[in-house]
Amino acid sequence: MEHYTMNLTLKVWRQKNKKDKGGFETYSVSDISSEMSFLEMFDVLNERLVKEGRDPIAFDHDCREGICGMCSMYINGRPHGPWEGTTTCQLHMRAFKDGDTIVVEPWRANAFPVVKDLVVDRSSFDRIIQAGGYISVNTGNAVDANALPIEKDKADTAFAAAACIGCGACVAACKNSSALLFVSAKVSHLALLPQGAPERKTRVTAMVAQMDKEGFGSCTSTGACEAVCPKEISIQNIARLNTEYGIAGLTNDK
Repeated sequence: MEHYTMNLTLKVWRQKNKKDKGGFETYSVSDISSEMSFLEMFDVLNERLVKEGRDPIAFDHDCREGICGMCSMYINGRPHGPWEGTTTCQLHMRAFKDGDTIVVEPWRANAFPVVKDLVVDRSSFDRIIQAGGYISVNTGNAVDANALPIEKDKADTAFAAAACIGCGACVAACKNSSALLFVSAKVSHLALLPQGAPERKTRVTAMVAQMDKEGFGSCTSTGACEAVCPKEISIQNIARLNTEYGIAGLTNDK
């Protein structure tokens, strides 16, 4: 793969806190390697800003391996940038060309208030998980892996749903800021496994209630969430959540 360098113009959203109006600031960066990750490019810019005595751009990051979901940026109108099935930290600068202008914004949702610049508060997701995204287990020695036989198709579907990293790209892409893809992935993951059976009905009602309480919107059924999900979570999980929710509402033993 050919290695090259580029000069870029960045239009980055700067906002001191959630009460600040905020706005775009323009920066020029030069000699950016095509093999840099998007976050490494931001590191280079921030090092320069610090040397100039200016406030560096705040952005979330941790693992930089596509695992934690913290690197949430809206890049040229798309969550996590132009590559499919990719987090921002996995996006490399070869996705862009010399002379490009790149617009970078935070997630836009009432339930994700801006903390500073590109950092948003996604603790609403944590509260949804706390409402029902758990199972009751007895402590002690680990259960043998083969003690609970699970049909392969269910195991595979549960595993695919469990791949959700809770980054919030689905919310950012949805015109209603719906969190249903995230919630449905967590509900599906546990509903398909025998370990999740005891709380199956209370889980879905509690998590949906908390989702509504946090101020997320309703599903638009456009599939935008699935299209931008870095882990390619299927919207079939939303259909499964609707089924789970309907069953929970129609039965008495919730």
